[in-house]
Amino acid sequence: MRVRFWGVRGSIPTPQPENLRYGGNTPCLEFRSDAGSLLIADCGSGIRMLGKSLMKEFADRPIRANILITHFHWDHIQGLPFFVPLYNQANQFHFYADRSHEDALEEILGGQMTQPYFPVDMTAMRSKRSYTEVSAEALRLDDFRAWPVRLNHPQGCLCFRIENNGKAVVFATDNEPGNPQSDCALRELCRGADILIYDSQYEPSQLENEKKGWGHSTWDEGVNVCLESGVKQLILFHHDPDSDDHTIDAIQERAQARFPNTRAAFEVMDITL
Repeated sequence: MRVRFWGVRGSIPTPQPENLRYGGNTPCLEFRSDAGSLLIADCGSGIRMLGKSLMKEFADRPIRANILITHFHWDHIQGLPFFVPLYNQANQFHFYADRSHEDALEEILGGQMTQPYFPVDMTAMRSKRSYTEVSAEALRLDDFRAWPVRLNHPQGCLCFRIENNGKAVVFATDNEPGNPQSDCALRELCRGADILIYDSQYEPSQLENEKKGWGHSTWDEGVNVCLESGVKQLILFHHDPDSDDHTIDAIQERAQARFPNTRAAFEVMDITL
């Protein structure tokens, strides 16, 4: 299994010079199974460059992918209108998300493209699209399997354990620790995983004070989860808009002091398991 990071920033894109090493695009991950199946997690602004990469790779061949949406906050769906493969009728995409609103999944995702927010609506997307509401059951996505767990975040957020050919990656973005039920569920989901990709937006002091209740976590809690669940590697993710490259370097260094096999995610970071 291979994982590539196309967007690693939280909340809002930050295309500033001081953020170039880690990147300023919001969340999007690309998973490839050992057999070549394509799985996409979240559709932040990073999905734009993923789309360009896929169009170049596949050329005239149709693109087929499953897409996991952790939740509908804008930084996790804002790249969708700019994902060029959606406009090609030869391509096929299956979206999976938790229905946290009375509207259907397609209507929720398309809401950001309705007037007066965008010049065209989702009818301009000619690809074949289908939608599945996620329950607590495991998902079989071609030769991937994905287990969802709900995290502690305003309006909700799904975490996924993604497995292929005996390897496991847990993608846990947008989570505030402190809820006993979700804290326990996350640790069980992470048990023995090869990688935890974890929300490390805030410093512990921020979470204890001005950012309490905002729905995010810290590098320190990511280390705790890894140590308590036997995770092999920690990837710090969902970097704060105000954290420049030097700030993230320092966060990574502090995390490595407690859990040496830690890295901060950066755009086009590529991991093969």
